[in-house]
Amino acid sequence: APASVITAPGPALHEGVREACERLLQLLLLHLQKLVHGRGSPSLAECPARPVPFLEALRPHVRELCLDTLRLERKRCLWQHQLLALLAVHSAPHGAAEALFFLLALARTPEELALAPQLHA
Repeated sequence: APASVITAPGPALHEGVREACERLLQLLLLHLQKLVHGRGSPSLAECPARPVPFLEALRPHVRELCLDTLRLERKRCLWQHQLLALLAVHSAPHGAAEALFFLLALARTPEELALAPQLHA
């Protein structure tokens, strides 16, 4: 949801709720990272990639995720960038190229362009 929906007018969101949501997002990203990078074999070439249903469902939406990431909205940008990186690794060999293409093609400012090398790293 856009930031305007998250911080809608009216009573302020209790800080504990905001912190709990941030913690849940961090745990989700950590779990996805373990699923993407946690393979049973020391050599990635020997161990076939396991599908991660959540990331598989995001594959057709890389462009939209890149567009939303390029809005550079505080913490959301960091979380979305992490998600893009995990999706790029999970969707190898073409996932990273697709994400980099959209980040470069849709960027309009130097700050937005800086996201592409960060994703590459």
